[in-house]
Amino acid sequence: MQLRNTPVDEIEFLGHQVYVKRDDLLDVAFTGNKARKFYHFLQQDLSQVDILVGHGSAQANSLYSLSVLAKLKQCQLHYYVDHLPQYLTDNPQGNYRAALEQGAKIIVVDSELTVIEHIQQQVLPALVAQSLRAVFIPEGGRCQYAETGLKILADEIMAWAEAKAYSDIRVVLPAGTGTTALFLQKHLPFEVQACACVGGDGYLKQQFLELCADESLHPTIIATEKKYHFGKLYLPFYHIWTELKQTTNIEFDLLYDPLAWLCLQREFIADNTNIAAGLESTDKRPILYIHQGGLQGNETMIPRYLRKLALVR
Repeated sequence: MQLRNTPVDEIEFLGHQVYVKRDDLLDVAFTGNKARKFYHFLQQDLSQVDILVGHGSAQANSLYSLSVLAKLKQCQLHYYVDHLPQYLTDNPQGNYRAALEQGAKIIVVDSELTVIEHIQQQVLPALVAQSLRAVFIPEGGRCQYAETGLKILADEIMAWAEAKAYSDIRVVLPAGTGTTALFLQKHLPFEVQACACVGGDGYLKQQFLELCADESLHPTIIATEKKYHFGKLYLPFYHIWTELKQTTNIEFDLLYDPLAWLCLQREFIADNTNIAAGLESTDKRPILYIHQGGLQGNETMIPRYLRKLALVR
């Protein structure tokens, strides 16, 4: 499976040129950053592994990708969640439905321990006691193994910049655990800028530190205008998502991408104001936006937004 060498599109947004690295066009099951993060495991011989153990949200992109990985490697996926909405159980959809169709076993943790503590203290020891061989992949693929595939992505970015004769660029992307941004910054000579979509700037900084103690290798965190709660519906998210889809013919995901584009929108509006006043652009470096995929989640996000819009109207 060749999960590499995705194209780069050139679009215009608010009068500014933006390049978009189309990692959403990678294999449908491993679209985007999950393809890069799980590349190591895809290349490994897992024939001696009985169970992949993962955790996170029941609608996480990583759930679906891990379910496909487990099926490809002919092992089971045990995926632990802290809750499972009754509505989703009764009406399987999105990544949850797709993972079930791949044979994933999704387990709700009913414990005073956190999900990861439950896995480390109870699940993994129990599997060892049963002589079952397991590989634990942390939430969203946030582990050192992710570096293998993300270095390949960094190499692709450098080759593209060289072909365009760009000596310097900005790489922009939204971040959850920050794994993609962190390893890109480690392997790129360019500045990587990421906005925190989960838990705020402090949470994202902590995720960087857990993967790499050397802060000189950390990406720049883009400040957002306000704190957003991950997974909550915000109409500006839907509006900018719709605008981008209509003007660029590119579909982005509705959980992460809108916040990053709102940050770029704020920057471009300020820059346009400065230009109109006869001032220089504050940053003339070309922007390469990493489209990390995750479109499977739009199956559930779009109806949620349409219901919200109907209520507003």
